[in-house]
Amino acid sequence: MTSPDKVRLSPDPALTRRGAVDRAWWPASYDAGAELPALIAAIDQRLERRVLRVGLHMDTWETSPHRITARGRQVKVGWFRAIDPHMINLIIPGIEHINLLVIPPDTTPPAADKALGMEPSLVDWDNEGGQSRQPARGYLTA
Repeated sequence: MTSPDKVRLSPDPALTRRGAVDRAWWPASYDAGAELPALIAAIDQRLERRVLRVGLHMDTWETSPHRITARGRQVKVGWFRAIDPHMINLIIPGIEHINLLVIPPDTTPPAADKALGMEPSLVDWDNEGGQSRQPARGYLTA
């Protein structure tokens, strides 16, 4: 399991909300039970707020827990087919929500670093249907 200070998350502490994607996250695996606790803890620490719920695409992840223990509390996890398979949605009090682009775990480090550093508003997004035009896994590998 990854520690919160080692979470591979793009830096955008201001959450400028300029596009459909707020940040990018590069998990080490598609094991939601192993990856989500550190992500939740990192978001809690960096925003100084608590993640209440997480929404994920049910066909993208290998495990599908309905609750995750993070920072001594239970966080509800919802599984959907309507959410983009490349995204994770976090519900946080005082913020409408946060959408993270999920960089596939098998992405090469140079490609992942590039994705982690890109402007959120530059993510390839279909304006009509809100669906990314990329396949669910491996789209950033070089």
